[in-house]
Amino acid sequence: MSDEIGHHCGIALVRLRKPLAHYVERHGTPLWGFNQLFLLMEKQHNRGQDGAGIGSMKLNVPAGEAFMFRERSTSSKALSKIFGGQLRRYQKLLDGGHAYPEFPETVKERFDYGGEILLGHLRYGTSGGYGATSCHPYFRKSNWPAKNLMVAGNFNLTNGDELNLSLVERGQHPVFDTDTQAILEEAGYYLDAANDKLAAQAESEGIAGPEVSKWIGERLDFSSILRDAARNWDGGYVIAGIAGNGDSFVMRDPLGIRPGFFVRDDEVVAFASERAPLMTVFEKDASEVEEIEPGTVVIVRANGEILTERFADDPGIHAGCSFERIYFSRGNDPDIYAERKYLGALLATRVLDSVGMDFSKSVFSYVPNTAESAYYGLMDELRRIRRVQVKDQLGFAAKNGGITPEMIDDLVMDNWPRGEKIANKDIKLRTFISQESGRAQLVSHIYDITYGVVREGEDALVCIDDSIVRGTTLKQSILKILSRACPRKLVIASTAPQIRYPDCYGIDMSELGKFVAFQAAVALVKERGFDGLLEEVAEACRKSLADEKDAGTNQVKRVYENFTAEEISSKIAELVTPESLPWKGEVEIIYQTIESLHQALPGHKGDWYFTGDYPTPGGYRVVHKAFLNYYENKDGRSY
Repeated sequence: MSDEIGHHCGIALVRLRKPLAHYVERHGTPLWGFNQLFLLMEKQHNRGQDGAGIGSMKLNVPAGEAFMFRERSTSSKALSKIFGGQLRRYQKLLDGGHAYPEFPETVKERFDYGGEILLGHLRYGTSGGYGATSCHPYFRKSNWPAKNLMVAGNFNLTNGDELNLSLVERGQHPVFDTDTQAILEEAGYYLDAANDKLAAQAESEGIAGPEVSKWIGERLDFSSILRDAARNWDGGYVIAGIAGNGDSFVMRDPLGIRPGFFVRDDEVVAFASERAPLMTVFEKDASEVEEIEPGTVVIVRANGEILTERFADDPGIHAGCSFERIYFSRGNDPDIYAERKYLGALLATRVLDSVGMDFSKSVFSYVPNTAESAYYGLMDELRRIRRVQVKDQLGFAAKNGGITPEMIDDLVMDNWPRGEKIANKDIKLRTFISQESGRAQLVSHIYDITYGVVREGEDALVCIDDSIVRGTTLKQSILKILSRACPRKLVIASTAPQIRYPDCYGIDMSELGKFVAFQAAVALVKERGFDGLLEEVAEACRKSLADEKDAGTNQVKRVYENFTAEEISSKIAELVTPESLPWKGEVEIIYQTIESLHQALPGHKGDWYFTGDYPTPGGYRVVHKAFLNYYENKDGRSY
């Protein structure tokens, strides 16, 4: 993705199922679980660079001793700071004779993260602040063990304000911080209620003293607690949690918008936002990694028992985020890699039409590096198409005068799809230059070109991209750099369709006016004389926000309905082409079609940012608010 946007967050949870002595004997360290958590988070580093946090719980700790711990950081190297700092503390314990690896109980007693349950989170901020207090895990403390609750998640809720107000109406005093706080307090409310009910029952049955907490903890039903808590959550989520009774859990939203996976064997249960990290860290085959089913929660009880239970009714549709497959998740997952190649392959016919079916005068490449997998798929399909052409031409020649060496050279050697590495990303943009003109100049040098691979004025240059959101980097940098090659035509092919609508389930792109597809449609509205349309849409959005019965219709679709996708793509090309280019060749933007997207990603139907068809009512509220923000010239998120 040439435009920088906030990613989905990442979660990791490691639950040891054996005594620490087992890991010393088998793996040589009582910190095996801690090390696995680090690796699991490091393998998901792509999912969050605004901060990180870890939490832990020690099982069966005597009264009077701490048993749940947490650390968070917003450092640019948060993982190194957190894990490095803890390992230094561990080393001091060893050096001071306070802990002995060969006696793992001393490690558990002295080292905060020497427990059996370990929780990790990588954050990209999509709501709330960016300080350490906004990092997960969030922790709700209590002197009653089973009322303690720690949560971390990959999610966004569209109705966080409403959830907070419902807490106020119950008489609580929540801090209006983030939707994470709302989730923690909502779950905590029902956890408290379940605890109080069991406490009353214990008293009636004569259970007293230290046995009360244990008795309550053994009887807590987290699937019921989470069903009650999540009843009004509108959004996409995978939430991991640790409760003070020793239960841990990971839950996934009923529509399956957010991804979640886990592995289990006799020594560990581990969860993550992506499949490939679990395969690598725990040396598992793809078939050994289980997907958390939408609307279910996987619970690991304090005694190690694993339960999978529904906490929400099945809505009958699943809307797995397609952006996870196109861009966000790491491409080393076998299915994701194949899907990205297929997305590239599905662009081949339209790309060839754009360059006049001329392999001999075309160069194919990609930008940025994350588009490399799709580029391989494009090249595979181009070669397949060319093989078919060569086979037909050779067959025709064999019937009409024979095949000559010159003909083979012309058909195969000199007219084969030519791929080159054309763009190189040299630096990450630094913001120490405060003046706008200075920043713009710096942006223009993020990429550099490989000189000499495109014949000036003769070759067409095709570059494949994952997706185009705002078009800013295209205009300020990429097109300026690529135009230095002076091709006869420059084509940018996006593996994703036009991004027309905001996201409210995790990707940080909710400001409608910043989308280049929306800018193009508005420009066409004004050029074609559709006077009053934007005002009509604004009024319809206001009405929809005021009338919940009308909330299921996306009024913003009317901005696009008078134009074909090709007309909008043409206008986008015009908008992103810098006025000051010394090169005056043609620029064309090609987008994936919705039909091809679904063909490549049949198991991930979440396409609301492309189609405007949102899977929850909150999505329609967000798109209408986003339009009004644009229309009224207001900045900021629309949720």
